Parts: sequence; C-alpha cells; structure tokens
Amino acid sequence: MKTVDGRQWANREDLIEHIGYGGTTLKRLWRDRRANGHPEPREIDGVMHWDLEAWDQWFAQHRDRPRDLSGVDRGGDPDEQLPPAKQARVLGVDPSRITQYTKNPPPEWPDPVRVEELPTRTREYRTRAQLWAWVDNPVSGFGTSGGRPPGPDSKARAAKTPDLRVRLAAEALAAMPDRKAGEVAAALAETHGQSVDTWKRIITQARKEARQ
Repeated sequence: MKTVDGRQWANREDLIEHIGYGGTTLKRLWRDRRANGHPEPREIDGVMHWDLEAWDQWFAQHRDRPRDLSGVDRGGDPDEQLPPAKQARVLGVDPSRITQYTKNPPPEWPDPVRVEELPTRTREYRTRAQLWAWVDNPVSGFGTSGGRPPGPDSKARAAKTPDLRVRLAAEALAAMPDRKAGEVAAALAETHGQSVDTWKRIITQARKEARQ
C-alpha cells in the first residue's frame, strides 16, 4: 500500500488482501472495466495502483447492484454433475452463454468438477451447488441489467419449482434438533457448498414454511 498526498493507493495484491477475493476475480473485473465502470489506475513505481477509497466506493456499488435471479432453477440434486446444456437450464440462459463463460469466464465462475475429453473438444461439468453459489455471489454480476437475457416464463417457472435446499434445511433441522441455526448452516455448507450465511437464510425459510 502506498500513500500519496494523504491518500492510500493499493496495487492488485493489496486489493486481494483488502477484500478477500482472488487475483483472478480482480483481473476479470479490470478486464470488464468498460462495462462495469472499474476505476482507472495510477502507475506508481511501474505498477498499477488504485485510489483505495474510490475503489471501495465503486466495489460497494458494483456488488450491490439490483439483480433478478427469478429465472434460476433451484430444484434438483445439488451435487449432480451437469453438462453445459443442463448448466444453462439451471441458470435460465441460452446454452451459448455457458460456452461464452467457458471461453471468457465472468468473475468467480467456478472451476469444473470434471472435464470430459471428446474427439474434437472438451466438456466441462459443474454441480448445481456450484452454480447456485455463483449466482448468489453479487460479485458474479449475474442477473444485473444486461447481464443475461431472461428465459421464457422464468418467473412462472421459478414460482412452480420448489427450492430443494429448503427441504435439505428442514431435514437437517429435524436431524439436529438441539443444534443452533448457525451450526446447522455450517454443516449444510460443508456438505452441499454455498456460504454459511446463504444456508442461514434458507433455514429461516424452512422454519417459516414449517409454521404455515
């Protein structure tokens, strides 16, 4: 971290430590700067640096953009390994979008759990849990205006499709009646992926539905 005229300037390594995201994510945010408004750097000692206060303000706005996730299919086995076409169905996008993501990954796009070697190409598999965790991460940019075309009848489909994670949370609560919600959420996160905070919200929903 450098201080120039009383202001802090951070290089990419400083930003990694500052926000907790990896270098790949920061590089992709910088790569997409024309679309996302990423602040311009200042070169200090031959290295790009960013005004830390200005960067923090931009990142907070970027992370908190309104997002529409109504087209995401939350049903199905979280751990099933899906080929690209089924990944597209989970996200509610055209299959060509998955091809685009593979060639030019957006921030935090998950690595495949398995790669199948075909005669002329490779096929990457990802799990539903990976895809759900990715769309739930605001840094992904998924669901922002212009981020993806809505699928046909996406809201209607989302309303009809039960969220399997709620059932998993209900089953975990029943199996661990003496555990606190945070402990149950941590166990679910370890088993199925996604963050503990995400599972806490799902546990709250499961309890709400149980009272109805």
